[in-house]
Amino acid sequence: MTSKLALIVSVCVLASCTTTTTKKTEIKQAPVVGKTNGKKGKGMGGLAAKPPPATPTPITAIPVAPVSTDPLENLKNLVVMSVQAPTKQEQDVYRLRAIEDVENRLNEKQLEEVADNSDYGYLRGHAMSRLADKALEERDISKAKKYYAGVMDYLPESDLAARAKDIISQLDAAKNVQSKTIGVVLPLSGRNAPVGQRALRGLEMGLGLHVPGSGFKLAVMDSEGNPDSARRGVERLVKEDNVIAVVGSLLSKTAPAVAAKADELGVPSIALSQRSGLTEIGSTVFRNSLTSEMQVRQLVRTAMDDMGMKKFAVLYPNDQYGIEFTNIFWDEVLTRGGQITAIQTYSTKETDFRLVVQRLVGTYYGEGRQEEFNLRLKDLKHSDKKRSARKDNTENVLPPITDFDAIFIPDSAKAMGQIAAMLAFNDVRGVKLMGTNLWNTAGIAKRAGNFANNLMFVDSMAPTSQDQSRFLTEYKNLYGEAPSLIEIQAYDAGLILRQLVAAGADSREALTARLLGLKKFPGSLGTLTMSSEREIDRPVVSLTVEKGEIAPLRIHQ
Repeated sequence: MTSKLALIVSVCVLASCTTTTTKKTEIKQAPVVGKTNGKKGKGMGGLAAKPPPATPTPITAIPVAPVSTDPLENLKNLVVMSVQAPTKQEQDVYRLRAIEDVENRLNEKQLEEVADNSDYGYLRGHAMSRLADKALEERDISKAKKYYAGVMDYLPESDLAARAKDIISQLDAAKNVQSKTIGVVLPLSGRNAPVGQRALRGLEMGLGLHVPGSGFKLAVMDSEGNPDSARRGVERLVKEDNVIAVVGSLLSKTAPAVAAKADELGVPSIALSQRSGLTEIGSTVFRNSLTSEMQVRQLVRTAMDDMGMKKFAVLYPNDQYGIEFTNIFWDEVLTRGGQITAIQTYSTKETDFRLVVQRLVGTYYGEGRQEEFNLRLKDLKHSDKKRSARKDNTENVLPPITDFDAIFIPDSAKAMGQIAAMLAFNDVRGVKLMGTNLWNTAGIAKRAGNFANNLMFVDSMAPTSQDQSRFLTEYKNLYGEAPSLIEIQAYDAGLILRQLVAAGADSREALTARLLGLKKFPGSLGTLTMSSEREIDRPVVSLTVEKGEIAPLRIHQ
């Protein structure tokens, strides 16, 4: 499912953890006060889909043009009034109304009639602009260029004409291809520069640039972490470097811009970002990244199919990452016949998880268990056994309700450690903690504390991979350190492009077709296969902690 960055609060805190969830309620992010939720219209090539209309001068008592049930007849009336109205002010109003009708209210057949009929005057250029955009979306380059040329003829000196000229220039440049030149758009300056540099290393090795005689060239553009810069970078890679494909971007805010621009120009691209929905942008957009869907699928399959778990709790941060993973996890559990029996969110700024955990396990809402509370409190006061100061506190009278086999925590290792400490403090025992590849980090056992032997998480890379992968060994010898998943995925992207081009995919169309048919490709950590959604299915392994070290999860029958 795609990521949904929501703008309306819909997270409801469960009053009791004993309620079994059999139907999913869509989880969305709480709104940020002071920000708008309006969406900008979709554009092409970094330009608006249509130029901003001129702001009309306030008017009073302007005659209304004759109204007909035929939209084209109405349009003709507006054209006549835009010429014959007695004042310039009135003429401008009718002209803007006519343009608005062409841009928003006509179907394709009506647009073609306007474009072909001289009775519509200046509106012919506006109709051609819309028809050109439609043709470009349908990959009919010849038709698109014909209509864009018409825009330049009928609306010279206009913003639409300037835009049409720019697009024609891009389409002409897109014909020229250097089959062994690969473009890449990465954040190489600013706070994300270290990540971008690591990806660049991996890509260079995938293309064989670290050894003499590879024959490939890498054209590099810095996105600066900015979508507009990323979009312009793709344009330059296509126009000036004639790249056969584009790799990038890493960042969720720039990846859609790179994918959309490359797809508009008919250039296959391989994204390295986890941003959901990227491959839905266009038919030439591919992705090589360990996505949230891949991780959750492996995590839930291992928990339910291999370990026999059925019931789960979810404790997640109220941010895009936490919400996306929680929605996918919930869907996957329900699809496999499992249950979500408790769910609780928390602020990304949370540092004291005591109340968060108490809400999750049902000890915070004492009024919901009043009778049980009174009985336990009475027994506690009449008990002759010695009690700790914490046990003597009425806040801890009620035992936690743990009607679940595991708790899914889609957050960092640091947050997991803080949560684990509060779970132990609240006497939560006998449950697994499940997480994402963010937990595959040194020191995870120490952070988990009492739950160190009850962790389950996933990643593309297990500790044993270090000895089995030639790339990992070669990278370590070259740079003196082990590669992260960022370098690994970039390396695989470069290796795929290198081998497909070397095998004869010397045009963008041919390369796109070869990428679509990619199966059992030998990547750095295992075989890679392209899915029907143009996602490269990466190897995913389930991990845990044994004797204080991260190790592959072994299923005990």
